[in-house]
Amino acid sequence: MKRIEEIYWLRFYGCLAVFSYHFLDRLNQHVDNVYVDLARIPTVLGTPIFIFISIFLFSIRYGNEPPHGFLLKRLQYVMVPYVVYGLIYSLTSYVNLRRSGASVDLSSHLVEYLVYAGWHGYFLIIAMQFYAFYWLYARFDLERWLHPGPWLVIGSLTSIAYWGLTRHFDIEPPGYLLWIAPLGWIYLFFLAMLLVRHYPRLAPERLPDVPWVARLARPELLAAYVAGIVLFTLLGQLEYSSKETWVVPLFILFTLYAMTRLRRVPATPLVKIVNQYSFGIYLAHPMFFAMVDALQEYMGFSLPLYALLLIVLGMAGSIGLNRVANRVPGGGMLFGKTLYVPGLRQTAPSSVR
Repeated sequence: MKRIEEIYWLRFYGCLAVFSYHFLDRLNQHVDNVYVDLARIPTVLGTPIFIFISIFLFSIRYGNEPPHGFLLKRLQYVMVPYVVYGLIYSLTSYVNLRRSGASVDLSSHLVEYLVYAGWHGYFLIIAMQFYAFYWLYARFDLERWLHPGPWLVIGSLTSIAYWGLTRHFDIEPPGYLLWIAPLGWIYLFFLAMLLVRHYPRLAPERLPDVPWVARLARPELLAAYVAGIVLFTLLGQLEYSSKETWVVPLFILFTLYAMTRLRRVPATPLVKIVNQYSFGIYLAHPMFFAMVDALQEYMGFSLPLYALLLIVLGMAGSIGLNRVANRVPGGGMLFGKTLYVPGLRQTAPSSVR
């Protein structure tokens, strides 16, 4: 399959967005002002980008014929790291809570993390659901009833209604069960499937062949929508996460713009390196953030130094751990496999092609 340069850029952006979201969350505990809120706006697209990329690549690579063992392979690559990192984060949290004098039951704490997906790895549960949906959609030709065009509209309205109503009625099930429900993300599936159908015509010179994409992909439309978000931010009327009603149209406009403008922009070496370790960065960076927080308790870093340590140790530590894990047989399966990126030296022995 020909390299799709825009996906490298999107994955790079998504990885940095998730990293930055958690970084700003830490920073917000020390600095709470409108500038931090404004910085949060581009970070809310991180989780949706990863879901979109997965469905897009599976569909463009396999079409309606996912290979034998597709679901089992995805289950291994996604759910094994979910359990491994879920145990690490839950046990670390349990020890910290006990150390602070809180009365915590270990079994219920493990259930909170592993069953109720109460940690940032909830994304992996969402992804696995959509991998299964893609398999069903392809194998049983569900496009006959669920054509991605009209269903992108239906799915977008469904996702907006889901996030809006759950906010309005203050629905809060245990852990992140609210977040992993597919209704909040269904628009991403149909957006990916629709763009795969039109992909040969998404090049700038062929955009007039797809008028609705040409209209929605205009930079002035995206800029106007972002300006509205900034205005509501300045008025203090927005919450910032990927689980907000306003994120749905933002993601659609951003993705259409990016997929049509980055078509022939070669990924730089830095972009490719972040792509190669993106899964490991996503999984591990909060662990290194927690190490910086532990040091902060004893050493009392200044705020600029604290922020710098979060960035440097969070990124370098995550990449280093992923490199080491993928040099050990089976390590990539446990701690997240590196991505095969043409033109980069691969980490042996467990990188994925």
